[in-house]
Amino acid sequence: MLRGTGRIGPAAWFPAESTDVADLVKLLVMTAVAAERDAIVAALGPRSDVTVLVAGVGPAAAAAGTSSALAGGEIDLVLSAGIGGGFAPLAPGDIAVASAIVFADLGAETPDGFVPVSELGFGGESYDVAPKLAVQLADRTRGHLGTILTVATVTGTAATANALAGRFADAVAEGMEGAGIAAAAQVHQVAFAEVRAISNMVGPRDRSAWRIPEALDALGRAVAAVAAGESTPGESTSRESTP
Repeated sequence: MLRGTGRIGPAAWFPAESTDVADLVKLLVMTAVAAERDAIVAALGPRSDVTVLVAGVGPAAAAAGTSSALAGGEIDLVLSAGIGGGFAPLAPGDIAVASAIVFADLGAETPDGFVPVSELGFGGESYDVAPKLAVQLADRTRGHLGTILTVATVTGTAATANALAGRFADAVAEGMEGAGIAAAAQVHQVAFAEVRAISNMVGPRDRSAWRIPEALDALGRAVAAVAAGESTPGESTSRESTP
């Protein structure tokens, strides 16, 4: 862990500055539900170098499923992939790519507000994606690069959405599995990353505004671009540089 930050940096066994994503030839894609897996498999077509699995919903299931899959070895990169909520200025159909994966509700409530687990002295809650890898994935998917939050309870109010945006100024998306997958990958000394296709905005649960089929299509195209080394239509950007 990077001292005093709660951040778990890219591990020494992943040479972030010298390894190109094109050299990571064995890809494991972990999803939460069958619909995500099926969208990705359909977009990929027949591939022998990409494995796409369903781990289940939430960080615990994601960590257990990923660790089990990685126990067999021979994986170069594990990718947490799914649909999720987006933070403005992202919109449904956009792609979010993690520069860091943060377990945003791992900590304690206090009279003065939320305290992350790192400030309690019990480890860290943030997993930094290797910088070169994160940028290359954003380029390949034409995604928005920033922090992707992992939560055990999906945000459903404007107050919570605003609080998260205040804590994480570069947040681009919210999901439920990324930190669990990153934790498992670190145990097995495998590089990790996260890609989310936005299906709705983080905040009040307005089902009429959800765009799940469109997000699943975007997810499939993005993961196929990661695997093929191609770019999807659009323009890559970071959260800070987007108007």
